[in-house]
Amino acid sequence: MSSSKGIDLTGQTAIVTGASTGIGEAAAIELARAGADIVVNHRDSEDDARDTVGKVEALGRRAVAIQADVSKEEDVIRLFDEAEAALGPADVVFSNAGRQKDAKIGDMTLDDWNAVISVNLTGAFLVGREAIRRFRKKGIRAEISPAMGKLIYNSSVHQVICWAFHANYAASKGGMHMLMQSMAQEVANERIRINSVAPGAIATAINAAERASHEADILRLIPYGRIGEPADVGRVVAWLASDAADYIVGQTIFVDGAMTLYPEFRGNG
Repeated sequence: MSSSKGIDLTGQTAIVTGASTGIGEAAAIELARAGADIVVNHRDSEDDARDTVGKVEALGRRAVAIQADVSKEEDVIRLFDEAEAALGPADVVFSNAGRQKDAKIGDMTLDDWNAVISVNLTGAFLVGREAIRRFRKKGIRAEISPAMGKLIYNSSVHQVICWAFHANYAASKGGMHMLMQSMAQEVANERIRINSVAPGAIATAINAAERASHEADILRLIPYGRIGEPADVGRVVAWLASDAADYIVGQTIFVDGAMTLYPEFRGNG
């Protein structure tokens, strides 16, 4: 453990769900840059996951790709089993896997609702519960970190900003916020740190078409004047996982260029 409390994850293993592209890939790279070995989880993106593994290995860290669907209990348990067999017990878990399936509320089917809730919220529960179980089994390694384990969720500005035509997604992130805080309150006394990052508009493949056609409209919602990059979020994840953030528990860090300051009200309050 570094006495300077820097971003140093040497000797630690991190599991990143949904790590084949986007924010998950960026977080895997930043965690590796800080010294961690990385488990690259994916659901059905084997080629992209291998690409992330290669980028981690290029930084001198060990990495392995493991397929698992975070909405399935048996898959989550297997993910942690295979991760531990390959790289040792997890010290850091970034629960990032998520999905959107947008519809007007009158047209939203139960399948649309369940598809998003099962990955974003039930998946967050399953990954978080298993992470806590494994942290407890591993115990505190004081020479590595004063924390028994670090669990970080990828939430969204939509845990606080309602989102018409995306009710299932917003509900999943609002639920994740209370899940994270309730879990953090429950296990903080065991030195398990649970926090979230909440990205705003981030340039990923999932929103490429929207950015191409509505970039000016998006920028009007971002006081800082630019759309974020996945690495903007990845760097915060690495910091939250490090001992530099050791006294931060149960908090959400918004990585949004000030979108949550509701810029449309500027001058009209």
